Amino acid sequence: MASNYDVVIVGGGIAGLSLAAALAGKCTVALVEAEQSLAFHTSSRSARQLIPSYGPPVVQELTLRTLEMMKERDTELPEPVLTPRGFMLVGDEETVRAEASGNMHTITHAEALRLCPVLKPDSFTAAGLDNGSYGCNAPLLLEDHRKRAEAAGVDIITGARVHSAQRLGSGWQVGAGTEGFQSGVVVNAAGAWADELAVISGVEKLGLQPFRRTAAIVNVDTPLTPETPMVAAADDTFYFRAEGNQVLISPSETVPSGAEDAKPYAGDVDKLIGKLNSVTTLGIRSVDRAWTGLRTEAADGVPVVGFDAEAPGFFWLAGQGGYGFQTSSAIAELAAALILGTGSPDSPESRTAEQLAAVRWSIRR
Repeated sequence: MASNYDVVIVGGGIAGLSLAAALAGKCTVALVEAEQSLAFHTSSRSARQLIPSYGPPVVQELTLRTLEMMKERDTELPEPVLTPRGFMLVGDEETVRAEASGNMHTITHAEALRLCPVLKPDSFTAAGLDNGSYGCNAPLLLEDHRKRAEAAGVDIITGARVHSAQRLGSGWQVGAGTEGFQSGVVVNAAGAWADELAVISGVEKLGLQPFRRTAAIVNVDTPLTPETPMVAAADDTFYFRAEGNQVLISPSETVPSGAEDAKPYAGDVDKLIGKLNSVTTLGIRSVDRAWTGLRTEAADGVPVVGFDAEAPGFFWLAGQGGYGFQTSSAIAELAAALILGTGSPDSPESRTAEQLAAVRWSIRR
């Protein structure tokens, strides 16, 4: 016998969990996750930095709204999700100017060295700083969403990979693991597997592409202070930030991948260490651990949020790319309003919904 819900969310990462919390208590919801634990893939491998100046304009708007919502929520939590931590771009003048946007402003070479003394003076000529950036306690945020969702009646089922989904009458019938579900709405929050879920559901896929992004925690001779901003190369060849007495580093690669449990390629971290030891005085000695996550993007680089054009009740919540955490609360708020039908057609949120809609022409590959 299938269990009946108003909404079935497929995917237990930050997208699915934040939407479950936003819908909780307003309708009946089940969240199904293929893995035995929530946030197993990309959401557990985040750089944990929310950057208002990062991404296209609509993403920056969503980031500012997410930060506003998280700050409000932080007043109710025993420890905060957000910690102020600046974000600094370094490179040549042309590249920094091209990449700087929104809340970021240019700073002098001397100021950049004061903020991050481990940078070698001859390794860059220009810098930009976003002082509105925050570090994010991703595990705490995910757990808060889970607790709020379950407390308001959301059923969360792990170890339940979707193997069938079909339109049945006015709703959907979904098979996941050994469970069966019936619902009016199916939310595709399956991350790198979003197009795969669409195919299983008989829905035209959007051509969403997963990209690899590797990171590592390393031991260094010169630890960064907690006040040191996260530093990224304007040409997307690296970023680094403090992680306690260690340092998190990444080559910022964007390499196409299939949907998989991604692992670091041999040599990628070693090359990055060589690069960073040449442009900083960090003195990276050894790797504590390394991992690779998948950032899944639509063709136009903007998240996809909304009902499918041809499949009634099939809702896309995918393609967040590298903006998942920093847009999560705002996107969940918007998605919940679309699913519940509570949004106003004349509101600013409606205009945002148009930019994210699954029916926009720019996402079909």
